[in-house]
Amino acid sequence: MYRGVSFSPPQADIDRAVPLRYQPPLRLSQKLGKILTGEAFDSARRHTRAIVRNRRFPARITTGAIIKSIDARRFEEIRRKYAVDDPGDAPPKYLDLEHWIRTNLQRVRELGLDYAPRSRILDLGCGAGYFLYINKLLGHEILGLDLDELPMFRELIELLQIPRTIARIEAFQPLPKFDRKFDIITAYLICFNNHKSDKLWGPAEWDYFLSDVAGHLAPNGRLWLELNREYDGSSYTPELKALFEQRGAELQSYRVIFNPGTLVPSEAAPIGR
Repeated sequence: MYRGVSFSPPQADIDRAVPLRYQPPLRLSQKLGKILTGEAFDSARRHTRAIVRNRRFPARITTGAIIKSIDARRFEEIRRKYAVDDPGDAPPKYLDLEHWIRTNLQRVRELGLDYAPRSRILDLGCGAGYFLYINKLLGHEILGLDLDELPMFRELIELLQIPRTIARIEAFQPLPKFDRKFDIITAYLICFNNHKSDKLWGPAEWDYFLSDVAGHLAPNGRLWLELNREYDGSSYTPELKALFEQRGAELQSYRVIFNPGTLVPSEAAPIGR
């Protein structure tokens, strides 16, 4: 059986879900370390959110629970149609359901969406739709944007019932008009910047994109971008790094994060003029 189609919770998920699992007491140095790093505060804040805001997924949300919510027979039909041995970076790699559900669950948690109030989320280049599917289970309002060139993605999107706008993101061209503003706009494993080509976006193209996407954010909205690595192993040039920082981004390696209120208008950024 293909390892991506495992419809019982992985042992790691089962272990994490045990409510009375013994944990040895923390040493004083460990307690102080948690306080100094802010870990204790973050943990308390997340637990408080869980109490105040009803979590929208039964019990503890796990990779196994999410996989069980997907129609196993229909997914297996798609897998049999498109799976290949050693897909590498080709689209069939997304048929490894366990891996990509776990990956996207981690993305959801990094954004705090497992505890967040109902949010409007736009995912640019939504692909198979796993990220949006998890958010849909959590009760968020979701929309994907992508091309409609791969039948495998189309069938997965239909299986997961992900609303999707069909459009190409191009340099110096605005995104489609939407009937709402979004609390969170994401883009993972970005290729719309002409990734690994001689037409790779530079500061001018990104400056236009950031200004355009800012118009689709709700007040206090967030923009979370994750870039692919180019042939030289970098995610962006020094010039592009400077632009991102001048526009207000927090850079975490390949991540370009605009927290609420941090996306500086282009006219305020020297490179964007």
